[in-house]
Amino acid sequence: MTSPKPQTTPLGARLRALIEAGGPMSVFDFMGLCLADPEHGYYMQAEPFGAEGDFITAPEVSQFFGELVGAWLVQAHAALGSPQHFHLVELGPGRGTLMADMLRVAALRPAFREATTLHLIETSRRLRAIQRITLGEAAARAHWHDRIADLPKDAPLLVVANEFFDALPIRQYVRTAEGWRERAVGLDATGTLRFVAGTGSLDPGSLPADLAGAAEGAILETQPLANALMEELAGRIARQGGALLAIDYGYARTATGETLQALRAHRHVEVLAEPGRADLTAHVNFEALARAARTGGLRPRALMTQGDFLLRLGLLERAGQVGAGRSPQEQERIRGEVERLAAPQEMGELFKVLAVAPHEAALPLFDGV
Repeated sequence: MTSPKPQTTPLGARLRALIEAGGPMSVFDFMGLCLADPEHGYYMQAEPFGAEGDFITAPEVSQFFGELVGAWLVQAHAALGSPQHFHLVELGPGRGTLMADMLRVAALRPAFREATTLHLIETSRRLRAIQRITLGEAAARAHWHDRIADLPKDAPLLVVANEFFDALPIRQYVRTAEGWRERAVGLDATGTLRFVAGTGSLDPGSLPADLAGAAEGAILETQPLANALMEELAGRIARQGGALLAIDYGYARTATGETLQALRAHRHVEVLAEPGRADLTAHVNFEALARAARTGGLRPRALMTQGDFLLRLGLLERAGQVGAGRSPQEQERIRGEVERLAAPQEMGELFKVLAVAPHEAALPLFDGV
């Protein structure tokens, strides 16, 4: 099945010109341009979130998600010794829904609220404006940054990354008779975008032993940017104190298989079909992410499914509390939200939760606290 001509989107025309001038580009570079090109990148122009967008994240499914993550942060703050000043950081905050829900719970603990300075890592000016509206009065005490490096260095960091790492560019390698070749995006004879074998290669010595015998045609994905950012964050937390909670869809151990996908209007579309108009994501390799955190100086805790995480934090109890006295229709809606968030066949199993912190810290749920 061939993709539409790239000139059907403004970014597609630019990609074609770049490839004609410089040859095939890596999947990594293709993703980076599709998502973050200043003029035509997906996150720079589209409204990706919610029923009217291209996908729905857990905070948009139900307020329960953000409330329970907020409750975990309050407990983590106490477990870390209740520092009188710390920075609450969200990576890729979307429309600001998760932060708003977390802050609503935090307001119940004045000591937590008063110790908090808010920071949001967001490169899209359009999304920043939406986040300010969502946060309301809290926006007055929030700070927006383009880079992790811009975060303050004077106090502990409590970092939340929900569906952040999956949106970062990846590299793909294809097993050929000559070894692992990097997958790239080139042009066919009609000028249509297509996948090709690039000039880059992968050192087989860097792979787990069980992948050495991968069959010809197998695809392996790596996430150098996600790992680099995790290592950077871990280094900051190792020096300043704090913890990080990463929630995303992904797999627990390195394995072959293609997970790169494109979504538009809640439907899967061809990855190369609509550059700049469809969201591109890939499953997160949590084994690699944990290794990067360890390299940065932190101890990754045992991986937990989103379902277990939310249920152990009291999802059913919170849903029962909110649903008490409501109409049958409202109670059915609430049951549907719980199912979507925690059921194994929905988000409960595919989405994982990774917590990392200094070795001596005792984190709620993960360290028996």
